[in-house]
Amino acid sequence: MTNEMEQRIQSFEEWGLFVNKMITLDEKIWNASIEEGKWTIKSIVSHMMLWDQYFYEEAIRKIALKKQVTLKHLDFDEFNCKAIAYGNSTETREIVEKAISYRQKIINDISVLSEEQIHQTYLDAEGNVFYIPQYLEDFIWHDQHHMTPLKEYISSLRA
Repeated sequence: MTNEMEQRIQSFEEWGLFVNKMITLDEKIWNASIEEGKWTIKSIVSHMMLWDQYFYEEAIRKIALKKQVTLKHLDFDEFNCKAIAYGNSTETREIVEKAISYRQKIINDISVLSEEQIHQTYLDAEGNVFYIPQYLEDFIWHDQHHMTPLKEYISSLRA
């Protein structure tokens, strides 16, 4: 694996490590909104976990098994509403375990792919291109988009 890909994988791994550290937070904090009108920590982690699950099952795992990528364009708002509902009806520990597990499954499957497989472009179920390095870049950005305010919120609780 190239240095560039190793760095992407390392950055992509940060989310799972961060979630693992948050397991010690009190349940009251997990269910608190990080800001007025914003999602709870539990909702954010559910949202991230379900996206990881979707991309793992419909793309990364399929590529590792040399099968057709089955990703489809999803309505983000609908997906996110379902993620919030899932978070509200699921134990925190289960969400955390799944968040860490799916992130690790993605990393493990990508890590055993050849350079050729990593840099190949795949067509999804709708004929759109899926490219692993771009997927990682997009989700590293997405991770940071959520981790930054979470870190700030958690730090403010300890201050």
